[in-house]
Amino acid sequence: MSIHITSLPTLALGILLCGGFAPVSAQRTLTLEECRNLALQNNKELKARKLGQQDAAYAKKAARTNYLPKVDVVANYTWTSKEISLLDKDQKATFANLGTNTVSGLTNTVTSMVQNGLLTQEQAASISQQLGKLSGPITQIGNQLGQQINDAFRTDTRNIFFGAAEIRQPIYMGGAIIAENKIADIRQTMADNTVDLQHQTTLYAIDNAYWTTVSLRQKQRLAESYRDLVKKLDTDVKKMIRQGIATRADGLKVAVKVNQADMQIVQVENGLSLSKMLLCQLCGLPLEEDIALADEDENALAPTHIPEEDLTDNDTIAAGRPEIRLLENTAALLDQKVNLTRAAFLPKVFAVGGYAISNPNLFNGFERKFSGVWNIGLTVAVPVWNWFEGANRVKSAKTQAAIARLTIADTEEKIRLQISQARFKCHEAEKRMQMADSNLTSANENLRSANIGFREGVMQVTDVMAAQTAWQQARADVIDAQVDLRIAQVALQKALGTLR
Repeated sequence: MSIHITSLPTLALGILLCGGFAPVSAQRTLTLEECRNLALQNNKELKARKLGQQDAAYAKKAARTNYLPKVDVVANYTWTSKEISLLDKDQKATFANLGTNTVSGLTNTVTSMVQNGLLTQEQAASISQQLGKLSGPITQIGNQLGQQINDAFRTDTRNIFFGAAEIRQPIYMGGAIIAENKIADIRQTMADNTVDLQHQTTLYAIDNAYWTTVSLRQKQRLAESYRDLVKKLDTDVKKMIRQGIATRADGLKVAVKVNQADMQIVQVENGLSLSKMLLCQLCGLPLEEDIALADEDENALAPTHIPEEDLTDNDTIAAGRPEIRLLENTAALLDQKVNLTRAAFLPKVFAVGGYAISNPNLFNGFERKFSGVWNIGLTVAVPVWNWFEGANRVKSAKTQAAIARLTIADTEEKIRLQISQARFKCHEAEKRMQMADSNLTSANENLRSANIGFREGVMQVTDVMAAQTAWQQARADVIDAQVDLRIAQVALQKALGTLR
């Protein structure tokens, strides 16, 4: 089958047009600084710590209000099935029949006076006649007066309305308010230090993931280069077998190496994919996003500067390591807890004032209307005896504060050791990189000599394969040494608290 030459431009144009409209997935290239920024923007733990800062700020504002007076307003309505009665049933009956009882009493008195000879029958008859004329009005007026007395003593408390407004101003709380505000200030500082700690932890994790990915990418390129070497050797050996110069056994040995090289590529690619997924997760990107790193194609990674000055004094450690600052915050917090515990067992003084209104009220007798009264006063609460509870609680709080200070001292010693170890690892990584560079130079020369010797027929195929394997190992050692140095330097910065 042949294609006419005049159709080639048309065919090429069609291929270009089809290729132009094919979807292209653009690979995103990230630098270390970009990865750091993405991680700081999207890290959920860091966001949670920043919300903790807001929480501490609100708690601090709330603590400040304890210095200010508090105002409460209360309103109440109560309905009861029975009303309060100031008179019993007999007293109510007596008042209700006051007129009747009065007339009856007067009649009995006249009769008694006649019986005792104090009045004659004629006088008694005259008085009884007059009393009979007045008994009706007296009974009516007396009964009405008694009923009025009953009504006056009625409370009608089935419907009760009450309202009050109260203001309380702390005057002396045993130092509790001052301690609470200092605790709020310390917790605000602790929240800031927690954010700093998470900031450094995030950067440390992202740097490790970044350089690990760079290492795997370079090892992928190395594995591909090694496969190309053994494939070229395989091609040469096959030619030599056909020429009768090499044996079939030599060809099988090289074929095994080719298969091993292909397997190494698969393993490295899988590791690289997982490493990129971890990096994407730390950066807040989709796990399957296709990313490339700016440093992954560099043949040599320039190491950062290792600080040599003495950075292990207490002040520098406290300034750089948020862990120490958090422990110091905890110790200060426990000191204030001592004051807060002591304040709970000291006298307390409040100024109180307010206004109360009720219906019914008792300010002008018992009235069924709203009336109120202003009030102002001073409240003093003094703990008298608690079986030494306060003293024991204060001692317990002091013990906790002492434990916190011992923890600080112990942690400072461990951090100094950590800094020394990180510095030693940096120097060790530098030496390993120098040795790896030297070994790679020797491996390159060895591989060159083996290839020349093999072409000249003075060296066996196994010698070439050994030289190729040595070259691959030397190149892998260089990659590991370079990345290990970068990771060791990041670890030193974190140990010093200077990772920013």
